[in-house]
Amino acid sequence: MCRALLADCRQLWRLRELLAVLARRELGARTAGAAGGWLWVWLPPLLTTAAYFLLFDVVFGMRLGAAAPTARVGTFLVVGMLAWSAFADATQRGMMSLLEAGGLLHKNPLPPALFPARAVLASGVVFAPLLLALLPLYMGAHQWRAGVWALLPLLLLQGLLSFLLAYLLAILAAALRDVVQGVQLLLSLGVFLSPVLFPLTLFPERWRWLLWLNPMTAPVLGYQ
Repeated sequence: MCRALLADCRQLWRLRELLAVLARRELGARTAGAAGGWLWVWLPPLLTTAAYFLLFDVVFGMRLGAAAPTARVGTFLVVGMLAWSAFADATQRGMMSLLEAGGLLHKNPLPPALFPARAVLASGVVFAPLLLALLPLYMGAHQWRAGVWALLPLLLLQGLLSFLLAYLLAILAAALRDVVQGVQLLLSLGVFLSPVLFPLTLFPERWRWLLWLNPMTAPVLGYQ
């Protein structure tokens, strides 16, 4: 299995120019026919981020305990929700990619991994700037410590995780459509079984192992 995956990755690297073209087309499809263009792509996560910050940090001034990564509730939620939204978007779109490309796959001898990779790459183009916008926030809290720059490799690791999971789910979804509904349900519930909405230390210790079943627990902790 590992050899097959490595072979797929090498093939994707050889087809990187085609991958970039397909990703651009997918991004174009998201904004096609909309006068607002990219505004409608970025507006929902930006409004959600602004709402968390204004409501919890500015209006209510809510604070977390000393064991939390940051005392500010809004800032804590912004960091976790942006990472989770990026993961959920990439996973869902990647999972559907083989189903949506069925006709194209039958007509052209293209590697199946190309389509989940296209979806994840397009999603990364949308969310990576939003996550990178957290850098000033980190700088304000941690100055220029070396750990701040871990954000960049963390983004790459999340992208790799999203691709691997999306590729697996795309294969399963192509064989059994029930996978799509099941994954969508898990993504809806998964945010509550991760340290996105609450610090890890607030979760009961004897049940904390449940959080580690969520593949985004470690990345979210890294962002926080």
